[in-house]
Amino acid sequence: MQFRELTIPGSWEITPQQFGDPRGVFLELFKEDAFVEAVGHPLDLKQANCSVSAAGVVRGIHFADVPPSQAKYVTCPSGAVLDVVVDIRVGSPTFGQWDSVLLDDVDRRAIYLSEGLGHAFCALEDNSTVVYLCSAGYAPGREHGINPLSPELGIEWPTTARNGSALELLLSEKDSAAPSLTEAKDQGLLPSYDDVQAFLATLQ
Repeated sequence: MQFRELTIPGSWEITPQQFGDPRGVFLELFKEDAFVEAVGHPLDLKQANCSVSAAGVVRGIHFADVPPSQAKYVTCPSGAVLDVVVDIRVGSPTFGQWDSVLLDDVDRRAIYLSEGLGHAFCALEDNSTVVYLCSAGYAPGREHGINPLSPELGIEWPTTARNGSALELLLSEKDSAAPSLTEAKDQGLLPSYDDVQAFLATLQ
């Protein structure tokens, strides 16, 4: 299992080693010692979620108040998604920047986003299944969103599905109505970089 830190500090791409034979494939989806070595603390699992999306569905950008926020370890056991991490930490050197990882049922990678980061993905084929291991349970009063199509972020969402056909993006009404990054900042919704770092220090 290999961890590669993304351009947004606090997020990692995880590539498992796969073992195949005529029966199929086996891999380790999560390994605590490798996780702790890369991230610096254990994953305190509080909730596991699963979503199934049609091609073109965009979910996010979602985040939660710090503390405790909600770290996410995300995989795609079936189908394919472009998974995106956004730095929404006010005062961060990479504030407003994003990075992405292709999650699919071929390489079977995962992505880990630590507390205080924004998360979104776009499904690249029908019935793409995403599983999230979360460090905190869902709490509506602490959950927020940013419009994933906000021009100031400039996220390069895919235009082609996995089968080569044109991809039409589909958002929920809630995500479509979400504020831009600047609007969310002006509304006081975004976590500060210093507050996030202070909270992460308590997890060491």
